[in-house]
Amino acid sequence: MSPRPFPLRPQSTRSPKSTGPAPRPRSTETWHYPLRHHNYRIFVALSLVGSGGVWMQRLAQDWLVLQLTGSPAAVGLAVALQFLPMLVVGPVSGVLVDLFPKRRILLVCQSVAVLLAAGLAVWNATGGTDVWVVYASCIALGVTSAIDGPARQVFVNEVVGDTGLPAAIGLNSAISQLGAMVGPALAGVVIAHAGPAAAFAANAGLGMAVLVMIMSIRPGELHHSPEVGGQEPRRGRILAGFRFVRARPPLLLTMLLAGLLGAFGMNGPVVLAAFADQVWHSGPAGFGLFNTVSALGALAGALVATRIKRFGRKGIVASAGLFGLTQLLAAVMPTQEWFVVMLIVVGFMTLLFLTSAATAVQLEAGASVRGRVLALYFPLLLGGHALGGLLAGWLTEDFGVRTGLVVTGALGMASAGVIGLLLWRHSAMRTRTTG
Repeated sequence: MSPRPFPLRPQSTRSPKSTGPAPRPRSTETWHYPLRHHNYRIFVALSLVGSGGVWMQRLAQDWLVLQLTGSPAAVGLAVALQFLPMLVVGPVSGVLVDLFPKRRILLVCQSVAVLLAAGLAVWNATGGTDVWVVYASCIALGVTSAIDGPARQVFVNEVVGDTGLPAAIGLNSAISQLGAMVGPALAGVVIAHAGPAAAFAANAGLGMAVLVMIMSIRPGELHHSPEVGGQEPRRGRILAGFRFVRARPPLLLTMLLAGLLGAFGMNGPVVLAAFADQVWHSGPAGFGLFNTVSALGALAGALVATRIKRFGRKGIVASAGLFGLTQLLAAVMPTQEWFVVMLIVVGFMTLLFLTSAATAVQLEAGASVRGRVLALYFPLLLGGHALGGLLAGWLTEDFGVRTGLVVTGALGMASAGVIGLLLWRHSAMRTRTTG
């Protein structure tokens, strides 16, 4: 028997008074159904603004490091420092997310993010030039994001409840990933016209707006997730996520693929900055343009991903392979115009893969352990992104921008091929065992 594809369909229910077959809950399978909830409408807005703001902060930090050092490798180090803390904090943050109220966690994390953005805005505007200050901010943002990310994703369940949860998870994953594309695009435009300090200040303003939206969520309408049982040992609480994932090889392979694509594919801050600076010589304006067109492609990818009801693991692997291929093709484009066109395709494939993978992982995990599973998924994805920043920075500096993107694109395609083969072998072995 082949492994059950996911995202999973919500189970049909029938009313006690019903005499016929239970009607198919079509409304729970449409992307717009969760938007009927007041709290979810607010949550979608704060997810888009909050995710965009965090990535705006990250890109502004990366560009400031490039300005201060002139080194793509230094930018790679900044990227790594933003995400490596997740490898350390991630497993513990999952327990925190499953133990404490998610709304309170979001308020604390968002407050810290606002302080970081405002602090860097003041520091940069007053002439600060010590790159270690930016590196320290990168680390602090990484720790905050390691807690905020899983809490934000798990909070979806409390906002909408079980009804319409698959559609809500898919839509929220798409919104979060879309913010990751729109944020850098907005940062590029602001930096081009007003400098990094203005981008930090703008992000602080966006963060304040997110705080207001979190506080406007109605606590009385939340569906609280099951608490981590008091009989469960403290050490067991941390290891529960590991055990859950280890017992499900397809889920583990999907998460591993996300980590590999994070390492080999999500190197935009390094690569796009280098293309704008060294290949097309278009400066901050070109940098903003590249991120903007990537965001347009991401928007299309997000819309497509939320409309696909049963993407399945084959679709996830295929989108990962195409993700790597489009990056490779973008690297060899002969003109900036064609490069921009390919960036739209790259943005589309990025969101298609990330949304489908994140939705699959969340639906596979039960509500009581979802925070801890996501606390493993995000470190894999963004920790891989950190290592990818170092790899892209090294390849770009020593072998050239185009070569670096060709190599990482090829590695992304190879990763999809290997994971696809392992998933096929697992399916074949399971079929022989149960058949």
